[in-house]
Amino acid sequence: MKRREGHPLKALGILAGLDAPELSGLEALSVLRLLRSGEVIMREGESASSMYILVEGEVDITRSLTLKTGRHDFGSAEKSMNRLKSDGGAVFGEMAMFADHPRSATVVARTDCAVRQIERGDFSLWCRENPGAGIKVLARVAAVLADRVRKGNDDVLKLSTALSIALAR
Repeated sequence: MKRREGHPLKALGILAGLDAPELSGLEALSVLRLLRSGEVIMREGESASSMYILVEGEVDITRSLTLKTGRHDFGSAEKSMNRLKSDGGAVFGEMAMFADHPRSATVVARTDCAVRQIERGDFSLWCRENPGAGIKVLARVAAVLADRVRKGNDDVLKLSTALSIALAR
């Protein structure tokens, strides 16, 4: 279900440091989506033009993984990458604010959820109209992305090490 009112934004996560009028302005351009447990919020590979702020509930983030299922057969499965909870002002889909690329992951509501969906064009306009607040939010989004890149790099190193050990046997 989509609507504009209810479940207000809070100054957490990427919105930390915003005052009430700034939060209110961002909330006014967002769309509130109420989701049931198990509902897909976004799917890996689909076009992307919005980000989501998790206001209530938990979501699971998954990626499609190709597996060898037989001597000459392959299949796919979903690999759980992360779980986000609303208590920290979690954000997902934020890469859509910067580039016109397909979604890199699937996000599914683990519990009943409330998310605020913000379109790229609306966010860009809000940043131009509120440059101080825009810089605060963009700096926090950059920090989130940097943390995720760092974790990804660590994971690649661990997997490379494990593969090297397995191949050496």
